[in-house]
Amino acid sequence: MSEGKRRKFSREFKLAAIERMMAGEAVEALSRELHVPSGHLYQWCLRFRRGGARSLRRAGRPRVFPADVDADAAVTEPMGLRDLAAARTRIEDLERKIGRQQLELDFFRQALRRVGEARRPSDGPGVSASTPRSRR
Repeated sequence: MSEGKRRKFSREFKLAAIERMMAGEAVEALSRELHVPSGHLYQWCLRFRRGGARSLRRAGRPRVFPADVDADAAVTEPMGLRDLAAARTRIEDLERKIGRQQLELDFFRQALRRVGEARRPSDGPGVSASTPRSRR
């Protein structure tokens, strides 16, 4: 490679490198294998975390994206990262559901305790019912 020339990396190349970094590969080994400075890898990862796949652009003048081009980012994100985001969303939903169920359990425990306190104990056979009879 000649001195003074900048290498240009495609968005797909950067996304593949980021996916491998996030999967846990050692950055130094990845840097040597891809012939990319480790600082570049860290910068790409930081940009991706801040702005998604759209933030990984080629060198040069930045493009202007319409506000509704977010579908482009979803298409170009690595599969593992989409799965991770979906898993986090699922975890949040399940945690909310567990919270609601815990509230319901607490409510029913308290209701059961109150009903138990309101009942009269039975002293044996032939004794009146545990709660007074309604006379209408």
